Amino acid sequence: MQQAGVASETEVTWEDQQNINKFGRLNNRLHDLDDEIKIAKETNENLEDAGNELILTDEEVVRFQIGEVFAHVPREEVENRIEEMKAATDKNLEKLEEEKESILAQMAALKRILYGKFKDSINLEED
Repeated sequence: MQQAGVASETEVTWEDQQNINKFGRLNNRLHDLDDEIKIAKETNENLEDAGNELILTDEEVVRFQIGEVFAHVPREEVENRIEEMKAATDKNLEKLEEEKESILAQMAALKRILYGKFKDSINLEED
C-alpha cells in the first residue's frame, strides 16, 4: 500500500531515458532556432531599410559594403543584390520556421509520452 502524499517510484527504462535525452536535445535546438530566427528577421529588416534608403537616393553610383570594404557600385546592381539577399533571407527564415514547427510537434509528442508515464514526477516545462 502506498501512503498518501508519497510519490510513486516509476522505473526509468532505457527507452524512457532516450526520450528524455531527445526532448533535451530538441529543447536546445529550439532555443538555437529562436536565436537564428531573430537574427534572420533583423537581417531582413535591415535589407528592407537599405532598399528604402536606396529608393530615396538620387545618385547613380552608391557605396555598397562587400565584406569589410565599401565599393562604388551602380545603383541598379545594388538594388538587384539587395533583392537577391532579401530573397535568400526570406527562404532561410521560412526553412527555420518550418524546422521550429517540426521540433515543437516532436516535443509535444514526447511530452505526452513522458507525462503519461511519469505524471508529476517529471517537469518538462520552461521556468
